[in-house]
Amino acid sequence: MANIMATAVAWLLLSRSAQGAAFVAAPAVPKTCIINSRVQHKTLPQLYTALDDNNHHNLDSLTIDLSNNLFDDRRNFIKSVVSMGLIASSVPAVALAEDNTVLAPPSPVQVVATGDTKKLFNEGRALEAQGNILAAQRLYVKVTKISPRFIYGWANLSNTLVAQGQLNDAEETYSKAINLCEENLKEAEESFGIKRCDDLYLLLLNRGSVRLNNGMPKEALTDLQKANTLRARPDAVILQNLARAQEINSFYSQSDKSYTTAISMTANEVNPFWLRSSMVKYQLGDLNGAMDLMKRVENRFPEAPEVRAAYAVLLLAKGDEDAARKKFLEIPDRQRVKYADGEFLEKVVAWPSAMKEGLSTLTKAVGDSSQE
Repeated sequence: MANIMATAVAWLLLSRSAQGAAFVAAPAVPKTCIINSRVQHKTLPQLYTALDDNNHHNLDSLTIDLSNNLFDDRRNFIKSVVSMGLIASSVPAVALAEDNTVLAPPSPVQVVATGDTKKLFNEGRALEAQGNILAAQRLYVKVTKISPRFIYGWANLSNTLVAQGQLNDAEETYSKAINLCEENLKEAEESFGIKRCDDLYLLLLNRGSVRLNNGMPKEALTDLQKANTLRARPDAVILQNLARAQEINSFYSQSDKSYTTAISMTANEVNPFWLRSSMVKYQLGDLNGAMDLMKRVENRFPEAPEVRAAYAVLLLAKGDEDAARKKFLEIPDRQRVKYADGEFLEKVVAWPSAMKEGLSTLTKAVGDSSQE
């Protein structure tokens, strides 16, 4: 279940913001990326498509699920070694404030909610499942105040922030959840009987997709590479997001490989990210491979302006200028002139350079370049 839910958010954010593609196959939803708990979780409104191994979620109802059935307390000891000649002894470390008052050691990282925290957290999940994001957010804020060391309080709060397009805040709260999860895993390596945070790859996937859509492409790539490594097996959702991050960072050969693997895992249904894969292939000089994918995308999404524009560029590259002009002019005027806007191409659809060069030739051919 965790994989099914996790899948949803990351893809969702992939094609909507300044760093993502503008093409969507359904009415746009505010930018969001969502992670939620594995136990008794339902779907939430999302922004873009997401897939897992067995499911395709539409643009309007996507979620990412984080496990929440692993919560338990652990004891946290900090050891210091006091050396006296050849004698060493281990004693609990004591932290002192500037006025020499003794500070309490940090409380254990919580992987399992208990008491009032559990009650509020479950209520928040129920509201979230009903689509009442603001009410759920208020409860998750309370959860983080009552139990600031509870991993999934921060993770689910992040979900609600993304659902409202508050990506800066979501990136910060995902980071808190990730730091707590990593701390827990380190403690679990050193001690027996500690409940493990097994969802680090999902947290990284979600923060990576947020960063991908929030002007942090290098950081996004790092997160998604780590998520892919931790997953330890091909995962279509991770690969889609990883491919996009590789593309944005101009690692086109790596991106092509990731897209190709993701497509092989979802070959029964054409998805919007296939458009990105086609453009990467064109960037690498594989015009035939790019056109094969583009034809399938155009057949699935024939009226999407970005699909029409990209298809027109490939037709032009094939030497069929008349067909290219005709396809490009199928785009309504108000939408078509955007493709003569350099900022739109750079920051909204974020096309590879070869596609932008072909589009520049095409816009001049139809007389749109004068409207920049």
